Amino acid sequence: MKFSKATNYALHTLVHLAAVPKGKAMGVKPLAESQGLSQAYLSKILATLVKGNLIESSPGVDGGYKLRKGANEITFLHVIELIEGKRTMFQCDINHHTESSDCLIQQVMDDAEHTLKHFLTTKTIQDIAMKVEHSEEKHITKSI
Repeated sequence: MKFSKATNYALHTLVHLAAVPKGKAMGVKPLAESQGLSQAYLSKILATLVKGNLIESSPGVDGGYKLRKGANEITFLHVIELIEGKRTMFQCDINHHTESSDCLIQQVMDDAEHTLKHFLTTKTIQDIAMKVEHSEEKHITKSI
């Protein structure tokens, strides 16, 4: 299983925004530079995050992007489904199976997907932001 680069960048962007002081916004330029992305590419991801009500944008000199919700309310699953869509990871397409319940492999894959989704609902942007903050306090340089 592999998620798109857009999901990777969306998650990293949200962690960066979680570090912005409350009431402040961060522009697309520093967000893009922090990840080595073009502003145009990141702008498309940001637009998706705005449409998904995870962040908000504000125009003007002091404008930019900030979290709409608390970082502790934004789960990994929400971000992944926003960027990737909510399609299932596996579909049994063998001709002789008339219903997906007839496919034993589908049942195993559905169980695995359910377990993964449950796990991803327990992990939030705040979880990572706290680890980054903690590592910075110890002067450990690690990338998120």
